[in-house]
Amino acid sequence: MAGDQKHVECKIGPSILNADLSNLHEACIKMMDSGADYLHLDVMDGHFVPNLTFGHPLVKCLRSKVPKAFFDMHMMVANPEKWVDPMADAGADQYTFHIEATEDAPSLARKIKEAGMKVGIGIKPGTSVDAVVPYADLADMILVMTVEPGFGGQKFMSDMMPKVKYLRQKFPDMDIEVDGGVGPATIDACAQAGANMIVSGSAVVNAEDPKTVISLLRQSVVKAL
Repeated sequence: MAGDQKHVECKIGPSILNADLSNLHEACIKMMDSGADYLHLDVMDGHFVPNLTFGHPLVKCLRSKVPKAFFDMHMMVANPEKWVDPMADAGADQYTFHIEATEDAPSLARKIKEAGMKVGIGIKPGTSVDAVVPYADLADMILVMTVEPGFGGQKFMSDMMPKVKYLRQKFPDMDIEVDGGVGPATIDACAQAGANMIVSGSAVVNAEDPKTVISLLRQSVVKAL
């Protein structure tokens, strides 16, 4: 990432899961215009999580409408290996898989890198942070879920903050992302624990003035960093 800081930078990525899905590219453009650093796209397959969202054909369509946005794909899918090439082809920038969904994280991470994308590794609330530590050197980013993955609008789990804190102490230069129930009321806890990539869904997407909310989230993280 650009910038002269030695340390990680604050990045705010609205999750468009709660947007009007029939008018998704408008929502994406609005988020980017409101100051988003990236877009967090939730892919669910009905297997790894009980919900179903969208796949690579939609991502490809969005890519043509929002050519400059950084697409962080949150792959809540049972067989993450299967979708690496289609997502790369669709224009994804970062491919975030769940450690619980793969038997072979190293070769999956390699496959993602070879496809030209950044590697994100996510852990669910019930998964110990120790599960991801051995693979941290393969990742560009680690995602700590602050709700059970699968549905938007859940309550933030503050008891996930020790995981974030542990990762930040162990990997001071790592991008650490939080996702789930993050908004103005919960951002300080995330920022103080050391998260620098902030996924916010309904708090931003459904806001009267998303720009103000994004700016508020950013201030909290920048202050903590």
